[in-house]
Amino acid sequence: MYGLLGPNGAGKSTTIHCLCGLMSADKGRIEVNGKKVHDDPGSIHQEIGFVPQTLALYENLSVQHNLEIFGGLFGLNGKELSTRIQWALEIAQLESRESDLVSSLSGGMKRRLNLVSSLLHDPSIIVCDEPTTGVDPQSRNHLFDSIRALHAEGRTVIYTTHYMEEVESLCERVAIMDNGRVIAEDSLDAFMANNQGLEQVFLDLTGRGLRDES
Repeated sequence: MYGLLGPNGAGKSTTIHCLCGLMSADKGRIEVNGKKVHDDPGSIHQEIGFVPQTLALYENLSVQHNLEIFGGLFGLNGKELSTRIQWALEIAQLESRESDLVSSLSGGMKRRLNLVSSLLHDPSIIVCDEPTTGVDPQSRNHLFDSIRALHAEGRTVIYTTHYMEEVESLCERVAIMDNGRVIAEDSLDAFMANNQGLEQVFLDLTGRGLRDES
């Protein structure tokens, strides 16, 4: 469970997009399970579940229809697709809302659906780009519990955020980014032991000036 922490505009999302093959890096090399992303981005899409910061859902379609579409994009069909959709509905606690339009769901429900829609193909690596944006505390806790459960099953999780408490709650190892570079990286325990707190070291390294949203 790896946390990528940084202020707005630090380069977290850009790094994640390069890792997932959605953008090309200007230089360097990215490998996912021994495969070079630069050479064949499509080859790693089945191994990564990317949970984007922006909701990637069809608002005018039902929960069930959204899951069918995303499952189909991952090559699922028939009984396998039905099984994975049922799994997704249970994880997101949306079993009773499967026929409802996404537009009728609360923000927290949409975030939960956004998470499971990205994981229907059962990837070994889960990449979460600020997945709790705009959710209430109850939904955030449910998302945390779901991510912990997925990690406990043996999946790697990369989690980007600018909230120190999220890293402290979830992550085992942390990298702090700013201006497109990793400026500190260590285990969470080491950060906590060697500093007055993760929030303090974050502010010491990245400064206290306001950052525009980006």
